[in-house]
Amino acid sequence: MSAVLAPAAAPKGPRRQSKDARRARIASGVVLFVFVASHLVNHSLGLISLAAMEAGRWAFLAVWRNPVGTTLLLAAITVHVALAAWSIYLRRQWRMPLWEAMQIGFGILIPVMLVDHVIGTRIAHALYGFEDSYTTLMLVYWVLKPEIGIWQSVLLLVAWTHGCMGIHYWLRMRPWYSRIRMVLYTFVVMLPLLALLGFAQAGRFVATLAVDPIWIRETFIDAHTPDVMAAAALRNMGDTLKTGLGVLLVVTFTARALRYLVERGSSVRITYPGARVVSVPIGFSILEASRQERIPHASVCGGRGRCSTCRVRVLTGAGALPPPGPTEARVLARLNATPDVRLACQLRPVHDLSIMPLIPPSVLTADSLDHPGIMAGREKEVCVMFADLRGFTKIAEKRLPYDVVFLLNRYFETVGGAVEAAGGIPNQFIGDGVMALFGVHGQPEDGARDALNAARVMHGAIAGLSAELHEALPTPLRLGIGLHCGPAVVGHMGRGVAAYLTAVGDTVNTASRLQDQTKVFACELIISDQVAIRAGLDVTGFQREEITVRNRAAPIVVWIIKDVQALEGRMKSMEAV
Repeated sequence: MSAVLAPAAAPKGPRRQSKDARRARIASGVVLFVFVASHLVNHSLGLISLAAMEAGRWAFLAVWRNPVGTTLLLAAITVHVALAAWSIYLRRQWRMPLWEAMQIGFGILIPVMLVDHVIGTRIAHALYGFEDSYTTLMLVYWVLKPEIGIWQSVLLLVAWTHGCMGIHYWLRMRPWYSRIRMVLYTFVVMLPLLALLGFAQAGRFVATLAVDPIWIRETFIDAHTPDVMAAAALRNMGDTLKTGLGVLLVVTFTARALRYLVERGSSVRITYPGARVVSVPIGFSILEASRQERIPHASVCGGRGRCSTCRVRVLTGAGALPPPGPTEARVLARLNATPDVRLACQLRPVHDLSIMPLIPPSVLTADSLDHPGIMAGREKEVCVMFADLRGFTKIAEKRLPYDVVFLLNRYFETVGGAVEAAGGIPNQFIGDGVMALFGVHGQPEDGARDALNAARVMHGAIAGLSAELHEALPTPLRLGIGLHCGPAVVGHMGRGVAAYLTAVGDTVNTASRLQDQTKVFACELIISDQVAIRAGLDVTGFQREEITVRNRAAPIVVWIIKDVQALEGRMKSMEAV
């Protein structure tokens, strides 16, 4: 028994790439992406003229053919290819999302497709002084050997797609990414389109010049085109590089297969809910085991340890688990997770265990990526407003149902419009109550000021609505509003069409309780001291109270504002600040 409960040794054999390796892979990928992007920009200048392409080429060469640029590019290619091969070797199974399969496939194709182009331009220039100008290349690619031109166009598109996929899946979990994603999408689509159009425009122009055999001959002479012997040497060099890439690929897959055969003798059994048992080699993560056996398992970040949606509770065997690594420990610390909760993408068990996924697999990754920060949920300091229509029950009980619906809709339209005009998000309409969020996409200070401005405007708008409907109302409509600032988990919650942006946490609960307290103090607005501090509000003359709200142990300092319109002058001073 003691042997079973003793901490297990770390599994032997390769694990996922280290954090430094991933950073190197991303950095090298960014360098290559910039290189391809600058290549496409140069091509697009063909829409202006061939001369513009040649002028752009000199700028391109100034960046990439100097010693620093050349060293950076060669290092990026070497590191990216080497780390890609290593990641293939480390991969435990081949069941994966389509996008990941495409990215791997494109990554394998690109070096093979690139060899002839690099040999025919960069290497030929370095060894034989070949001047690979756009004029010369257009003559070859468009007129003399158009099949090569098509091949090179496909290469650029494949490289561009591979790079864009890598950039997207690197940045998609950043909170700001959703705000600029459509701009980037336009850039991603338009740049290769403009490059192909520029290539075609320049090709047609060169075709008109190529009707003159003398011009063709002079063009090749001016370019210092390699002779037959040099061309043969370049072809042999290209064949050697392709063979080397092929050998690297074969060695990688062979080593991976041998490792798998060695590990087959040592496996672990993972028991899922419903008594489903999966047997996988030691070294597999739980998420990889789920994918191999086609067991649905939520994972918004794709198994990179950047979210907690794949987390599981270890029901048995928790005492024999290897400790969390730095990536997993950081995520679990943010969750305040108990020791039996682990990330399925990071946990690689070395003993049998049983687990229970904690997030339903019905969570759609694609939906979460529309708003990487708030859809998947993130902690953010926001200002929360709760507003309640006073005495509405008495007003409604003597009205016809359609009249009540009409009145509520006019009320929601009025207060919702005031919240939106102030920069807030009205996100819940419950009975005659309204919840709104401020500062979701900005700073807490701006959110607090916007919330105070919204409270003032809402009371003015309700007064106007009361005047408009005075014949149908026994008494004027009155609002009670509570405001509180603090940290909350903000995200889209719900299901299907009922999913909406909201917030949960102590801050939300406190704001709701402050709204309730407006009845006790017979006032229009109660704000917490945090709101006043964040907004920079001068609270001189307002009643200060320390109150204890339900479900909160410590008392909270609040300011009682009998008449919201008293904020008018103070709001102007806040705006000046």
